[in-house]
Amino acid sequence: MAPGGGAPGAKGARPRTRVLRAPGGTSLRVEPRALLVGTGLVGLALAAAVVLIGTGDYPIGPLDVVRTLLGAGAPADEFIVNDLRLPRVLVGLLVGASLGMAGAVFQSVTRNPLGSPDVLGFGYGSAVGALTAIVLFHAGATAVAAGALVGGLVTGVVIYLLAWKRGVHGYRLVLVGIGAAAMLLAAVNYLLTKAQMVDATRAMVWLTGSLGGRDWAQVWPLLATCAVLFPLALGRSRALRMMEMGDDAAYALGVPVERTRMLLMLVAVLLTTAASAAAGPISFVALAAPQLARRLTRSPGANLLTSALMGAVLLLVSDWASQRAFGSDQLPVGVVTGLVGGVYLLWLLVGERRAGRI
Repeated sequence: MAPGGGAPGAKGARPRTRVLRAPGGTSLRVEPRALLVGTGLVGLALAAAVVLIGTGDYPIGPLDVVRTLLGAGAPADEFIVNDLRLPRVLVGLLVGASLGMAGAVFQSVTRNPLGSPDVLGFGYGSAVGALTAIVLFHAGATAVAAGALVGGLVTGVVIYLLAWKRGVHGYRLVLVGIGAAAMLLAAVNYLLTKAQMVDATRAMVWLTGSLGGRDWAQVWPLLATCAVLFPLALGRSRALRMMEMGDDAAYALGVPVERTRMLLMLVAVLLTTAASAAAGPISFVALAAPQLARRLTRSPGANLLTSALMGAVLLLVSDWASQRAFGSDQLPVGVVTGLVGGVYLLWLLVGERRAGRI
């Protein structure tokens, strides 16, 4: 018998699994395929980062980029790499990873592949907060980021309370989120109609979602947020997998379901709003990354870490495409993710309909 419980090579056999045990009773469940996929995604993310750092009006070869990052580059290359391009790439990595993990949490909590921050309205909540700061207070970049954080958090609390009825259940959360997204989109449009020309231009640039002009001021807060929230989410991945079997089964296995769900949703909302504050509401990464990660790993559960890595790769590749795939025109990365994500969403809806789930 295979370690995962199925016969080797049998159709429908579960993925092979290894359990590593340490002294003191500590054990770690390892799935070789998921480990291989995660390693490959790390390599892809690093390769995409090196290529992206070397891309621009002043191209730099990959070897020169690596030498510069290691401190052995030419002075001109050091300025371009370390001061201009590296912060943008790091923001892209962190934003993509945050959205990927947030999407995995929401899709697991709702047990619905459409249950992502894009659909549930959290991005629109951040947009309302940011546009309020821009349009009503003519605020600077720091205040706009703070407005996005507050708007996303308030939206998360309101959606959770409206979806509560002896607990929060998946489809109710999705339906409430869709309704909230519609109302928040109306608020965004209203704020745009009230904006002066300069503020409206700033608002539209922010709403598109872009990594352009990002510097170390965006890197450090986002890095600190990820350093705190990623371990919180990963530490509850086992409970999240049990919750996918249903609340009753999770209760029977000793999982405090509502407390765990509330904590994980808070983590996912904070990751989404932090990403929006750093780069604007970049769409569809949170929707697509968890599904692609699950298809690659063929592993049950939320695949939180793999989804985060997939989100980072998707955003970096999209950013490269936004700079190079349209000739002399450089598009905001949010336009590219919207184009690709729209096609993916249609494909996902067709697959759900054929499976009889919608």
